[in-house]
Amino acid sequence: MSNKPTLHTVLSPRLLDIYDISNCVVVIIDVFRATSTIATALYNGAARVIPVDTVEQCIQIGKTTGGITAGERDGKVIDGLDYGNSPAEYPRSFIEGKTLVLTTTNGTRLLHMALNNGAAEVVTGSFPNLSAVCNHLKMQKKNVILGCSAWKDRFNLEDALFAGAVIKQIQDYFTIHCDSSLMAADLYSLHKNDMHSFIRRTTHWHRLASYGLEKDLEYCVLPDVANVLPVYKNGDLIV
Repeated sequence: MSNKPTLHTVLSPRLLDIYDISNCVVVIIDVFRATSTIATALYNGAARVIPVDTVEQCIQIGKTTGGITAGERDGKVIDGLDYGNSPAEYPRSFIEGKTLVLTTTNGTRLLHMALNNGAAEVVTGSFPNLSAVCNHLKMQKKNVILGCSAWKDRFNLEDALFAGAVIKQIQDYFTIHCDSSLMAADLYSLHKNDMHSFIRRTTHWHRLASYGLEKDLEYCVLPDVANVLPVYKNGDLIV
């Protein structure tokens, strides 16, 4: 009998209710681009990132905290907000010591769903902080849910690829009887050496590249370029 903790991959927020996530560490994955941007801002010295569901909340919390408000819908900065959802917008020279209030379509929603469903801990992951996520999950010795934000509840490849990258690094520490995890790990193994060409075939690439965001998307699949662990505490994501 193995007494290792379990690991499951949830391929869309629509599937989250099927899993018991109480007492699990939930990793929110939104590779293009929310969780890549969160890791980058915190790596570059942001004091905290406050993830919010709506634009109204974003504006309100920006006012009360003096924070920078950021968010996009369909690749464009939302009217009334200061900045977008591009990691490149948050260099250390700009973001250090500041609060970033971020609203995104998919990642923020999944984060709040995980909290409402009783997750023990919520962290965010993407390729720029791959090692930080893997090291943390190994040490926690808790059941893990890799939660893919998907796109409007539809499966997307890049989030599954990241789940696969995590699984390949930590699978020896977990009991994994989960077909979506097996698929994610195989997908990553198949494409880990041609990531930049493979992501060009994804739905998200076609949608976001039309806004001139190719450089962003290439950055979002670079491992460990912003290697910190964003952890959700009392409404804030902090290192």
